[in-house]
Amino acid sequence: MVASLTLSEIRAAADALHGKVVRTPTHVLVNPEIEALLPSTQIVLKLELFQRTGTFKARGAMLNVMALSGEQRQRGVTAISAGNHAIAVAFAAASAGISARVVMIGTANPLRVELCRAYGADIIFAADAHVGFALVKQVERDEGRTLIHPFEGRLTALGTATVGLELMEQVPDLDAVIVPIGGGGLCAGVASCVKLLAPSCQVFGVEPEGADSMYRSFQAGSPQSIERVATIADSLGAPYALPISFELCRRNVDALVRVSDDELRSAMRLLLRNAKLAVEPAAAAATAALVGPLRERLLGKRVGLIVCGSNIDAATYSRLIADDSPQCG
Repeated sequence: MVASLTLSEIRAAADALHGKVVRTPTHVLVNPEIEALLPSTQIVLKLELFQRTGTFKARGAMLNVMALSGEQRQRGVTAISAGNHAIAVAFAAASAGISARVVMIGTANPLRVELCRAYGADIIFAADAHVGFALVKQVERDEGRTLIHPFEGRLTALGTATVGLELMEQVPDLDAVIVPIGGGGLCAGVASCVKLLAPSCQVFGVEPEGADSMYRSFQAGSPQSIERVATIADSLGAPYALPISFELCRRNVDALVRVSDDELRSAMRLLLRNAKLAVEPAAAAATAALVGPLRERLLGKRVGLIVCGSNIDAATYSRLIADDSPQCG
């Protein structure tokens, strides 16, 4: 049985993280293009791309490292990631003065590899996500390192719940919040906190069409895996859902939607034009959902969008936004 998060736990997590991570700002997106596309809709961006390490991942990683015993600290930590979680674990380990050996997918963006190394982590590369998860289990077993999972675990959910806590304190009267989903760790925490503070506020999860393990899990009623990850939003490319994140999402998310890679590219361009934000595809997912599958449902509402982070090199970003796919709307 997966126990629900409590508000006292979430506030305690926020207190523990105070001074170790950033209380990220919000930004109201207002301009003629947005008003024409979404009349009378107030859009508030929660800017986790300004978080330490460039993504929300620093929150959960730091809580997990802070909870390690003395013996665990001596043995160090490990992680598996397309990049952002590996960076966050490397950052948290460096902050605590312990070692990190992480597994990264071989296609990881070069900037993420560079950032991970800058925090002092040893990196092992894997051919794909399925191979990577097997490899990190081997590192955990052979070296006695503590595995900090990229999206599963109560401490991880409490870390991501602090994103929701901040957003609801900063913008207390939202009608809806849209959260990107990879493995579901971010959405599990954010949705839990939103529903505790504002039960009538709707929470929507959004996945790429090519990495929709949570969507399939909701349909099946239990955690499911996907055959392969096929999306430009590699940060959302979890190969399967797991019990804690699945159950917390199932209880607190009103609906899931999926977006295409073309919709992600278009949302990236929209954020560049209208918010002056250069984001990786995953960070554009909530925007893509709002201007795409959720547009009619949320028209005229007050909506919070989690801009989950951005670690992408200039060449990859330029190539993605230069694609000739159609514009949003």
